[in-house]
Amino acid sequence: MNIRKATSEDIKAVSAIYIDTWKTTYKGLVPDEYLHSLSYEEAETKWGQFMAEFEHKSAIFVAVNEIDEIVGFAATQMMSQNDQTGELYALYLLPKAQGLGAGRRLVSAVAKYLRNEQMSSMLVWVMKKNEAGRGFYKRLGATHYAHRESEFGGLAVEDEAYIWDDLSGL
Repeated sequence: MNIRKATSEDIKAVSAIYIDTWKTTYKGLVPDEYLHSLSYEEAETKWGQFMAEFEHKSAIFVAVNEIDEIVGFAATQMMSQNDQTGELYALYLLPKAQGLGAGRRLVSAVAKYLRNEQMSSMLVWVMKKNEAGRGFYKRLGATHYAHRESEFGGLAVEDEAYIWDDLSGL
């Protein structure tokens, strides 16, 4: 599995992974109507804008398998230069890439990028009911940091933030 920084040519694959994994990971956690409303075209616009608008404050990394297929991605953005905290904004893997170390390697690539940008810590938001996601971040050494509510399709969802205070271990 190879991890590399995404290019604009990767946006279509990133968007497909984003939509496909939302539809499986969040089934039962957000309304089905919301999941059915997700659009590949809107995702391409979102991730294309993310890459273009935040060029110097964000990055997308992709996991590429042995047959040169993108099977996952992670996105990061700097939250504030003042507090030196970056955000693991997104982490999505196709089911066939899960359990193979790609998620861990993507998180490591994000941490390295943030360290190079003089960030000393990183946080990630995850749905409270997404036990697999929360467990993954905890296994990587993140600790509970904050709580908020989000809304998806009219349903209030509890989110938790996890933080790594020291990125050198990632």
